[in-house]
Amino acid sequence: MNIRTTHFLRLAAAAALAGFLAVTLSASAAAPPAQTPGGAGPHFYSGVAVDVSGPVNGDVYAAGQSVTVSGDVTGDVIAAAQTITISGRVDGNVRLAGQDVTITGHVARSGTIFASDLLVDARGSVQNDVVATASTIRVAGDVGRDLLVSVTDLRIDGTVGGDVTYASTTTAHIADGAVAGTVQHVQTQQASAPQISPWAAVLGWFVGLMYALVALSLLTVAAGLLVPRMLVRVTDRLLPSPWRALLVGFVAAIVVPIGLLFLLVTIVGAPLALAGLLILIVLTLATFLVGAHYLGRVVLRSSPHPVLQSFVGGLILIVGLQIPVLNILVWLAMVFFGLGAELLELYRQRPWRVGGPRSPAAPPETTAPQDAQPLLAGEPPRQ
Repeated sequence: MNIRTTHFLRLAAAAALAGFLAVTLSASAAAPPAQTPGGAGPHFYSGVAVDVSGPVNGDVYAAGQSVTVSGDVTGDVIAAAQTITISGRVDGNVRLAGQDVTITGHVARSGTIFASDLLVDARGSVQNDVVATASTIRVAGDVGRDLLVSVTDLRIDGTVGGDVTYASTTTAHIADGAVAGTVQHVQTQQASAPQISPWAAVLGWFVGLMYALVALSLLTVAAGLLVPRMLVRVTDRLLPSPWRALLVGFVAAIVVPIGLLFLLVTIVGAPLALAGLLILIVLTLATFLVGAHYLGRVVLRSSPHPVLQSFVGGLILIVGLQIPVLNILVWLAMVFFGLGAELLELYRQRPWRVGGPRSPAAPPETTAPQDAQPLLAGEPPRQ
């Protein structure tokens, strides 16, 4: 049996387990927790501790914290539990998934088992094949034909009538004469990380940089065309007092998420928390546009055009975000400064205030006296 066959069998066993769990859970949810009495049909069991002690004519489906099959079953046993014990006689197959699986009875056909610890006791036997995946497997009883397992620690003190194929990083402990056929050890290795050449890494970084430059530059140009006044007003908060904006942004980045989380757990304030989270996400994403426009205003002081300022500042910011280690500092500065400037401008505008923001007072108009009359041509001025 080669390695490819081993992998195929393991995949088939995994598919069988998925189907088994789906059938078991749906069956136990639909069926009553007690045994279906009489008849040759399937019998369903569920509960914390399940004990199938009487004879069962048909298949057994069981799910619980612990499952014990101490009676005789004429069909198959399909079970999922933390602890599974097969101490009776099963005329069919067993398909088991659990943490600790122990077989002390007799299984007339084959076993497909997924467990952390699997024990075939000295009093137990599986007449045909055993396909299993477990951390530790001990075979002290009898396996009639082949044993195919994926395991960390395998010990065979009983008898195996066919071949033993096991995939493991360690060598199994097999007693002399315990295996009638051949023993094949498939040495498993941890998957190593793919080796990437330095030139490939540099090329990938350069391609990512070019993509970011094109995509994000289009975004900054669009912002400069669509919302130039907004960018100017927000960055005005940074030009005279950048450290004030930094302090506001740093405090808001810590306090606001905590406040939103508190509102969320109160249930009543959950809608307000979700709305606030959406606003926070939008403001955080907009810090890139604010940071790009601010850098453009600092670099191009002589150019008042907002599109050109946003474009040049965006190029500088994109390159800074692509440099390892430095990109962390650039990202933090962009978020803290930008978020602080946005909140300061939002407070200055105060859209929640009745009447909106105050407009500057208009200069008084100069009006002519009511009794003033226009002079006619040639008339002397009136005193």
